[in-house]
Amino acid sequence: MVSREQRLTALRLLSIAGFFGAWVAVTNGGVFKPFLLPSPLTVLLRLQQELMSGELLLAIRVTLLRMFGGFALAALIGIPLGICLARLKPVRWFFDPLLSLALPMPQVAFLPIFILWLGVFDASKVALIAFSAVFPIVVQSWAGTQSIDKYLTWSALSLGVGPRTLLWDIVLPAALPQIFTGLQVALPIALITAVVTEMLMGGNGLGGSIISGMRFSNSPQLFAGIVAVGIVGYVMTKAMEYLRRALLTWHQEARGG
Repeated sequence: MVSREQRLTALRLLSIAGFFGAWVAVTNGGVFKPFLLPSPLTVLLRLQQELMSGELLLAIRVTLLRMFGGFALAALIGIPLGICLARLKPVRWFFDPLLSLALPMPQVAFLPIFILWLGVFDASKVALIAFSAVFPIVVQSWAGTQSIDKYLTWSALSLGVGPRTLLWDIVLPAALPQIFTGLQVALPIALITAVVTEMLMGGNGLGGSIISGMRFSNSPQLFAGIVAVGIVGYVMTKAMEYLRRALLTWHQEARGG
């Protein structure tokens, strides 16, 4: 008997096959010129060529280093700040209006400011990645900490638990599922920002490869870069899901499947 997970996997594979089938049909039907939309085989051959030459692995490595640098910085800032927003009224009064103003804004619009402050090299790119990814982490850490059952904390305090023990043994574990939700939202934002900054500022990386393909009218290189970004994003998302399941084995969401 086919399980539910197997059916879902088959549906996912079917959707991917359908997408590539439509791509092949459009290119073979002459709807677009090969210059505007190369065939999937042409793009895959370009990916293979870049993989064999080492260009693709170098571009992925450079982009991931920038992405994880900014993502780690966002997590180091966002998680403590979100917890402080939920537990300390002065911090909440100060940062709540700033977050309300900054959340609707496109963070990439701050790129000229970071270039002005930090220059045109990796420091400004990593800073913008951190700035873009920090907001969902702050919001989810704040919401997760604020939604903790008050009776749980009252019971711990009545038993003489100190503030530090309360934070590490009760508050953080209880808020961890929503903190991970914030990290899962922030991870693709960090990848998107890394690619966009590379496209706007130049240099190596997947974004640089895409923009180079556009400038030299090399559509296979352009589409190969886009496909590579999609594959990297998918792998990173699945890795984060696996990490979540591995670290939250004690939580009811893991026990519930």
